[in-house]
Amino acid sequence: MGAVGSSADNAAAESWNATMKRETLQGRKGWSSEREARLDLFRWCHCYNTVRRHSRLGQCSPISHETTLNTTSTTLAQAA
Repeated sequence: MGAVGSSADNAAAESWNATMKRETLQGRKGWSSEREARLDLFRWCHCYNTVRRHSRLGQCSPISHETTLNTTSTTLAQAA
């Protein structure tokens, strides 16, 4: 995150918005209702945050990436 007013301040949000617009509006002229638009956006956000592969994660989905990170034991070692 950049400093307030710098060009890097909104770079991540702008990139996310551009991706969302490109993937949800592709081939679509509009929605029949506000509810349908909200549901479509919710579906896209859910897919983006759980299923969609991300280049930053080595082309893994966030769920599979977190699963591979959580392979350490969660039990405490016995005190000596």
